Amino acid sequence: MELTTDRPTYLLVDGENIDATLGTSILGRRPHPEERPRWDRLLTFVREQWGQQARGLFFLNASQGMPMSFVQALRAMGYQAIPLSGTTEEKVVDIAVQRTLQALRSRAADVMLVSHDGDFREDLAALLDGRQVGLMAFQEFCSSGLAALAERGLQSFDLEHDVAAFTAPLPRLRVIPIDQFDPEQFLV
Repeated sequence: MELTTDRPTYLLVDGENIDATLGTSILGRRPHPEERPRWDRLLTFVREQWGQQARGLFFLNASQGMPMSFVQALRAMGYQAIPLSGTTEEKVVDIAVQRTLQALRSRAADVMLVSHDGDFREDLAALLDGRQVGLMAFQEFCSSGLAALAERGLQSFDLEHDVAAFTAPLPRLRVIPIDQFDPEQFLV
C-alpha cells in the first residue's frame, strides 16, 4: 500500500493491559502463545486504515527482568520496545504512556492507543485537536471515560473484529450490531 502522507502515526501499546484483559476477562486464564495478539497486524492495520507510516512503541514493565525473547520478537516486527522499571507501587507502563501522550501534543503526528485504561482519558482528550486519534481495544472492556471520547472524534477499533489481531476466534460475549449479525456463526 502506498502511504498518502509523511505524517506519522504513533501506535502506543499498553501490552500489560491487553494481556490482563485477554487473560482475566475473556479467557479466564493466562493466554497461550497462540492466543495472544499478532502484534504485527496492529502496525499493518494503522498503515492501511490511515495511509500513514506507523511507529510502534511497545511499553513493557521490566521491573522483574527483561523478557529478551519477546523484546527481540517485537523489534523484528518493527516495534520499539520500551522496557521500564520502578517500585512496586508505580504503574510504570501507565506513567510512560501518559508522558508519551503529553509529549505528542507538540508534534505533528497522529496517535493510536492500544489499551482499555481510563487513566489515559485526559491525555488522549487533549490530542483531539484536529489530528487523527484512535483506540484499539476489546470494545466491551473499554473504560467508559475512553468510550465517551467518541463524541469528540476518537476513532475506536476492536482488536479482534476490526484489526483481526487474532488467528482464531476468541470466546467473547459481545453485543452484535444487527447489520453485522450472521446467523451462520450460531448454526454449527
